[in-house]
Amino acid sequence: MSRPLRAVLVCGGRFHDFDYARIELLKHLAEDARVRTRVLDDWGRTDAWKSCDFLVSYTCDLRPSAEQAEALASFVEDGGRWFALHGTNSILEFDGAKVECPRLAPRFMQTLGSQFLAHPPIAPYRVTVSDPAHPLVKGISDFEATDELYLSEFHGPVTTLLETRFRGKTPGFDPPEWNDDAARPVFYLHPVGRGAVLYLTLGHCRGHYDMRPLMDFYPTVERGSWELPVYHELLRRGLDWAKSRSA
Repeated sequence: MSRPLRAVLVCGGRFHDFDYARIELLKHLAEDARVRTRVLDDWGRTDAWKSCDFLVSYTCDLRPSAEQAEALASFVEDGGRWFALHGTNSILEFDGAKVECPRLAPRFMQTLGSQFLAHPPIAPYRVTVSDPAHPLVKGISDFEATDELYLSEFHGPVTTLLETRFRGKTPGFDPPEWNDDAARPVFYLHPVGRGAVLYLTLGHCRGHYDMRPLMDFYPTVERGSWELPVYHELLRRGLDWAKSRSA
Protein backbone atom coordinates (compact mmCIF):
# COMPACT_ATOMS: atom_id res chain seq x y z
CA MET A 1 0.00 0.00 0.00
CA SER A 2 1.42 3.40 -0.99
CA ARG A 3 1.72 6.11 1.63
CA PRO A 4 0.23 9.60 1.28
CA LEU A 5 2.40 12.34 -0.18
CA ARG A 6 2.42 15.57 1.81
CA ALA A 7 2.40 18.69 -0.36
CA VAL A 8 2.57 22.33 0.66
CA LEU A 9 1.12 24.90 -1.73
CA VAL A 10 2.10 28.52 -1.04
CA CYS A 11 -0.15 30.85 -3.04
CA GLY A 12 -0.36 34.56 -2.29
CA GLY A 13 1.12 38.01 -2.73
CA ARG A 14 0.16 40.93 -4.95
CA PHE A 15 -1.21 41.84 -8.37
CA HIS A 16 -2.40 38.40 -9.46
CA ASP A 17 -5.59 36.36 -9.21
CA PHE A 18 -4.44 33.97 -6.52
CA ASP A 19 -7.93 32.55 -6.04
CA TYR A 20 -7.93 31.39 -9.63
CA ALA A 21 -4.38 30.00 -9.53
CA ARG A 22 -4.98 28.27 -6.19
CA ILE A 23 -8.07 26.45 -7.44
CA GLU A 24 -6.38 25.36 -10.68
CA LEU A 25 -3.30 24.09 -8.88
CA LEU A 26 -5.37 22.23 -6.30
CA LYS A 27 -7.23 20.53 -9.16
CA HIS A 28 -3.93 19.27 -10.51
CA LEU A 29 -2.72 18.16 -7.11
CA ALA A 30 -6.01 16.31 -6.55
CA GLU A 31 -5.46 14.21 -9.68
CA ASP A 32 -3.21 12.00 -7.55
CA ALA A 33 -5.19 10.47 -4.68
CA ARG A 34 -2.01 10.03 -2.66
CA VAL A 35 -1.42 13.78 -2.38
CA ARG A 36 -2.60 15.58 0.76
CA THR A 37 -2.12 19.33 0.34
CA ARG A 38 -1.62 21.99 2.98
CA VAL A 39 -2.35 25.49 1.64
CA LEU A 40 -0.53 28.58 2.94
CA ASP A 41 -0.53 32.19 1.78
CA ASP A 42 2.91 33.24 3.05
CA TRP A 43 6.32 31.84 4.03
CA GLY A 44 5.78 32.10 7.77
CA ARG A 45 5.14 28.44 8.65
CA THR A 46 8.75 27.28 8.47
CA ASP A 47 7.75 24.07 10.27
CA ALA A 48 5.78 23.09 7.15
CA TRP A 49 8.92 22.39 5.11
CA LYS A 50 10.14 19.89 7.72
CA SER A 51 7.05 17.74 7.40
CA CYS A 52 6.29 17.93 3.66
CA ASP A 53 7.43 15.80 0.75
CA PHE A 54 7.39 18.60 -1.81
CA LEU A 55 6.63 22.30 -2.16
CA VAL A 56 4.70 24.18 -4.85
CA SER A 57 4.55 27.97 -4.99
CA TYR A 58 2.61 30.54 -6.99
CA THR A 59 3.38 33.96 -5.50
CA CYS A 60 4.28 37.53 -6.44
CA ASP A 61 6.25 39.94 -4.26
CA LEU A 62 5.88 37.58 -1.31
CA ARG A 63 9.05 38.27 0.65
CA PRO A 64 10.46 35.81 3.16
CA SER A 65 12.36 36.95 6.21
CA ALA A 66 16.00 35.90 6.49
CA GLU A 67 14.95 33.06 8.81
CA GLN A 68 12.22 31.92 6.42
CA ALA A 69 14.59 32.03 3.42
CA GLU A 70 17.10 29.94 5.35
CA ALA A 71 14.44 27.35 6.20
CA LEU A 72 13.43 27.10 2.54
CA ALA A 73 17.05 26.73 1.46
CA SER A 74 17.62 24.00 4.06
CA PHE A 75 14.55 22.12 2.85
CA VAL A 76 15.91 21.96 -0.70
CA GLU A 77 19.54 21.40 0.30
CA ASP A 78 18.47 18.41 2.36
CA GLY A 79 16.89 16.76 -0.68
CA GLY A 80 13.56 18.55 -1.07
CA ARG A 81 11.93 19.40 -4.37
CA TRP A 82 10.31 22.78 -5.02
CA PHE A 83 8.15 23.48 -8.08
CA ALA A 84 8.10 27.28 -8.29
CA LEU A 85 5.75 29.14 -10.60
CA HIS A 86 5.53 32.54 -12.25
CA GLY A 87 6.22 35.42 -9.83
CA THR A 88 7.80 33.46 -6.98
CA ASN A 89 11.17 35.11 -7.74
CA SER A 90 9.83 38.69 -7.71
CA ILE A 91 10.33 41.61 -5.35
CA LEU A 92 8.57 44.76 -6.53
CA GLU A 93 8.77 48.34 -5.28
CA PHE A 94 6.88 51.19 -6.93
CA ASP A 95 8.13 54.74 -7.30
CA GLY A 96 5.39 56.51 -9.20
CA ALA A 97 5.11 54.79 -12.56
CA LYS A 98 8.47 53.08 -12.16
CA VAL A 99 8.92 49.54 -10.87
CA GLU A 100 12.15 48.53 -9.16
CA CYS A 101 13.19 44.99 -8.24
CA PRO A 102 15.61 45.41 -5.33
CA ARG A 103 17.89 42.58 -4.32
CA LEU A 104 16.60 42.29 -0.76
CA ALA A 105 16.43 38.50 -0.43
CA PRO A 106 19.67 37.06 -1.84
CA ARG A 107 19.42 33.69 -0.06
CA PHE A 108 15.88 33.21 -1.34
CA MET A 109 16.82 34.06 -4.93
CA GLN A 110 19.95 31.89 -4.82
CA THR A 111 17.79 28.97 -3.79
CA LEU A 112 15.32 29.67 -6.62
CA GLY A 113 18.17 30.16 -9.09
CA SER A 114 16.91 33.50 -10.41
CA GLN A 115 15.45 36.90 -9.61
CA PHE A 116 12.88 38.65 -11.77
CA LEU A 117 13.99 42.07 -13.08
CA ALA A 118 11.51 43.13 -15.78
CA HIS A 119 9.00 42.12 -18.40
CA PRO A 120 7.77 43.86 -21.58
CA PRO A 121 4.04 44.56 -22.04
CA ILE A 122 2.03 41.35 -22.28
CA ALA A 123 2.01 40.13 -25.87
CA PRO A 124 2.31 36.81 -27.69
CA TYR A 125 5.81 35.32 -27.80
CA ARG A 126 7.37 32.08 -28.99
CA VAL A 127 8.47 29.48 -26.45
CA THR A 128 10.95 26.95 -27.80
CA VAL A 129 12.15 23.63 -26.41
CA SER A 130 15.80 23.85 -25.33
CA ASP A 131 16.41 20.21 -24.41
CA PRO A 132 14.02 17.99 -26.41
CA ALA A 133 15.37 14.76 -24.89
CA HIS A 134 14.71 15.78 -21.28
CA PRO A 135 11.74 13.88 -19.77
CA LEU A 136 10.12 17.09 -18.52
CA VAL A 137 9.70 18.42 -22.07
CA LYS A 138 10.06 15.33 -24.27
CA GLY A 139 7.33 15.37 -26.91
CA ILE A 140 6.45 19.04 -26.26
CA SER A 141 6.45 21.19 -29.40
CA ASP A 142 7.36 24.86 -29.59
CA PHE A 143 4.33 27.03 -28.84
CA GLU A 144 3.10 30.60 -28.57
CA ALA A 145 2.16 32.09 -25.19
CA THR A 146 0.48 35.38 -24.36
CA ASP A 147 1.98 35.95 -20.96
CA GLU A 148 4.52 38.00 -19.02
CA LEU A 149 7.92 37.38 -20.61
CA TYR A 150 10.26 37.20 -17.66
CA LEU A 151 13.69 38.83 -17.85
CA SER A 152 15.75 37.69 -14.89
CA GLU A 153 19.23 37.37 -13.49
CA PHE A 154 20.42 33.87 -12.63
CA HIS A 155 22.24 32.37 -9.68
CA GLY A 156 24.19 29.16 -9.98
CA PRO A 157 23.78 26.44 -12.58
CA VAL A 158 20.46 26.01 -14.38
CA THR A 159 19.39 23.46 -16.98
CA THR A 160 17.14 25.31 -19.40
CA LEU A 161 14.23 23.23 -20.69
CA LEU A 162 12.14 25.91 -22.42
CA GLU A 163 13.31 29.35 -23.53
CA THR A 164 12.39 32.42 -25.51
CA ARG A 165 14.20 35.38 -27.04
CA PHE A 166 13.64 39.06 -26.38
CA ARG A 167 15.34 42.30 -27.30
CA GLY A 168 13.50 45.56 -26.69
CA LYS A 169 11.91 47.91 -24.21
CA THR A 170 10.42 47.14 -20.80
CA PRO A 171 8.50 50.35 -20.00
CA GLY A 172 8.32 51.22 -16.32
CA PHE A 173 11.05 48.83 -15.25
CA ASP A 174 14.71 49.41 -14.46
CA PRO A 175 16.48 48.62 -16.75
CA PRO A 176 13.97 49.98 -19.28
CA GLU A 177 15.61 48.31 -22.29
CA TRP A 178 17.28 44.96 -22.99
CA ASN A 179 19.63 44.96 -25.97
CA ASP A 180 21.34 41.59 -25.69
CA ASP A 181 19.88 38.64 -27.56
CA ALA A 182 20.49 36.01 -24.91
CA ALA A 183 18.15 33.06 -24.49
CA ARG A 184 15.61 33.75 -21.70
CA PRO A 185 14.85 30.61 -19.67
CA VAL A 186 11.12 29.93 -19.31
CA PHE A 187 11.35 26.48 -17.67
CA TYR A 188 14.52 25.39 -15.88
CA LEU A 189 16.01 23.07 -13.27
CA HIS A 190 18.32 24.41 -10.59
CA PRO A 191 20.20 21.96 -8.31
CA VAL A 192 20.55 22.96 -4.66
CA GLY A 193 22.51 20.56 -2.45
CA ARG A 194 20.78 17.17 -2.56
CA GLY A 195 17.55 18.71 -3.86
CA ALA A 196 16.42 20.94 -6.70
CA VAL A 197 14.08 23.71 -7.80
CA LEU A 198 12.04 23.43 -10.97
CA TYR A 199 10.95 26.89 -12.15
CA LEU A 200 8.26 27.75 -14.73
CA THR A 201 7.88 31.47 -15.41
CA LEU A 202 4.60 31.13 -17.35
CA GLY A 203 1.23 31.44 -15.64
CA HIS A 204 0.20 35.08 -15.34
CA CYS A 205 -3.40 35.64 -14.28
CA ARG A 206 -5.22 38.74 -13.05
CA GLY A 207 -8.83 39.67 -12.30
CA HIS A 208 -10.67 42.95 -11.91
CA TYR A 209 -9.68 43.58 -8.29
CA ASP A 210 -6.08 42.38 -8.22
CA MET A 211 -4.27 45.69 -8.81
CA ARG A 212 -5.41 47.35 -5.58
CA PRO A 213 -4.27 49.73 -4.14
CA LEU A 214 -2.69 50.90 -7.40
CA MET A 215 -6.00 50.63 -9.26
CA ASP A 216 -9.49 50.01 -7.86
CA PHE A 217 -10.76 48.19 -10.95
CA TYR A 218 -8.56 46.50 -13.53
CA PRO A 219 -10.48 46.50 -16.83
CA THR A 220 -9.32 43.17 -18.25
CA VAL A 221 -9.44 39.63 -16.90
CA GLU A 222 -6.15 37.99 -17.89
CA ARG A 223 -5.61 34.24 -17.92
CA GLY A 224 -2.34 34.04 -19.86
CA SER A 225 -0.94 30.57 -20.35
CA TRP A 226 -3.62 29.00 -18.16
CA GLU A 227 -5.74 28.90 -21.34
CA LEU A 228 -3.19 26.67 -23.12
CA PRO A 229 -3.40 22.86 -22.89
CA VAL A 230 0.41 22.71 -23.06
CA TYR A 231 0.66 24.77 -19.88
CA HIS A 232 -1.45 22.27 -17.98
CA GLU A 233 0.71 19.47 -19.36
CA LEU A 234 3.80 21.27 -18.04
CA LEU A 235 2.11 21.62 -14.65
CA ARG A 236 1.35 17.89 -14.56
CA ARG A 237 4.92 17.02 -15.48
CA GLY A 238 6.30 19.44 -12.92
CA LEU A 239 4.14 17.97 -10.18
CA ASP A 240 5.15 14.43 -11.19
CA TRP A 241 8.79 15.52 -10.94
CA ALA A 242 8.19 17.02 -7.50
CA LYS A 243 6.44 13.86 -6.27
CA SER A 244 8.95 11.41 -7.70
CA ARG A 245 11.55 11.89 -4.96
CA SER A 246 9.13 10.53 -2.37
CA ALA A 247 6.90 8.25 -4.44
